[in-house]
Amino acid sequence: MGKKIGVLGAGSWATAVSLLLAQKGYRVKIWSIVPEQINEINENRENQSYLPGITIPGNIVATDNLEQVIGDAEAIVFGVPSHAFREVVRQALPCLPGNSILINLAKGIEEESLCRMSQVFTQEVGAEAGWRYVVLSGPSHAEEVGLMVPTAVVAASSCMENAEYVQDLFMCDFFRVYTSPDVTGVELGGALKNIIALGTGIADGLGYGDNTKAALMTRGLTEISRMGIAMGASPLTFAGLAGVGDLIVTCTSMHSRNRRAGIALGRGKSLDEALKEVKMVVEGVRTTRAARKLAQTLSVEMPITEQIHQVLFAGLSPAVAVNRLMTRVKTREM
Repeated sequence: MGKKIGVLGAGSWATAVSLLLAQKGYRVKIWSIVPEQINEINENRENQSYLPGITIPGNIVATDNLEQVIGDAEAIVFGVPSHAFREVVRQALPCLPGNSILINLAKGIEEESLCRMSQVFTQEVGAEAGWRYVVLSGPSHAEEVGLMVPTAVVAASSCMENAEYVQDLFMCDFFRVYTSPDVTGVELGGALKNIIALGTGIADGLGYGDNTKAALMTRGLTEISRMGIAMGASPLTFAGLAGVGDLIVTCTSMHSRNRRAGIALGRGKSLDEALKEVKMVVEGVRTTRAARKLAQTLSVEMPITEQIHQVLFAGLSPAVAVNRLMTRVKTREM
């Protein structure tokens, strides 16, 4: 029998990761709190709501029993949205095996505390357990990983041995994993790119072209790097998979929920209407609020983030937001 892996959450990315791990021969148990979803996975062998058309193999089982999922798992994958991460860690804590590796997929910043997910984890589990935490990030649409499209990501941890363990756990002929010690940079790259993807979507919705998208992505990467450096990340991380790689895929693909929400906003829909149209969690909305607060706290200049915040939460016209960015005081690029 292969290793037992517990996956918490049954959204699109958690399901895609489960499929990858099952394809490698591991026994995968998925935790969900939605009875219909559990039945669909176990009986119909499909997750119709999140990853339709892909058959789920027999070595994946779904249940609402958290202890059954993680009690004897060698590794535990947290595949829940960032705003739910703290609560799920709290629920899982009494059942966590002492030496299991804990892998986070969520890309966001907790709005209330302004904490990254690794900080949330150590607050709940204890700083002495920080070595167990690994974040997996990079340009990786669930829809493509589920179809075994060649993909490359990065696993980051303060304990390189655990990053290498996750590298070995996930790596296969269509999924390449690199390692990094820069947890801060990898987490910020994964979170902040969603804000810029909202911006490129808005530009698309307004009917602007490739020039606009390229400008937003490039200057957006500058904002991401600026924030990362202020928080102690390595600048080189933002030139890698968790930085520019994830930025490219999220800003240009129709698989991107954030871009799709931005397109709806650019076409004149309200935020509520845009979110209803996407039908899934759009991480960039909460992250925009959190990043703006962080930028103010750290005195980091983030003009794109500021204008997107105004569009999302202050009723600013998207066209006016673009005009404000274009007519800012002149400056050097670097």
